[in-house]
Amino acid sequence: MSVSAAELTAKKCAACEGGVPPLSAERVAAHLPAVPDWKLSADGKSIRRKYTFKDFVSALAFVNEVGALAEAEDHHPDFHLTGYRHVALELSTHAIGGLSANDFIVAAKIDALLG
Repeated sequence: MSVSAAELTAKKCAACEGGVPPLSAERVAAHLPAVPDWKLSADGKSIRRKYTFKDFVSALAFVNEVGALAEAEDHHPDFHLTGYRHVALELSTHAIGGLSANDFIVAAKIDALLG
């Protein structure tokens, strides 16, 4: 059963200190259609999305906006700002060594930032 972007953005991330398994491949597959621009890593342990902005100021403003969202959700992506205007974000739940619902919640909320 697929999950929608609206369902994900309506949720709040739950604290994850480990001790729970990562999402199964089937659950990951059910979540991916809700965030179609995010790509699953080859090992299935993270999702990644790339962005290109018109200039450094725009790229940095986006990074800061995502940072504020991540802090509010208490779930933080890895940021990569390269070539002054290229941003890549990676989401994974490090405490469990793979993907959790939190990763898809934050991905959907990041997508919503860009309208």
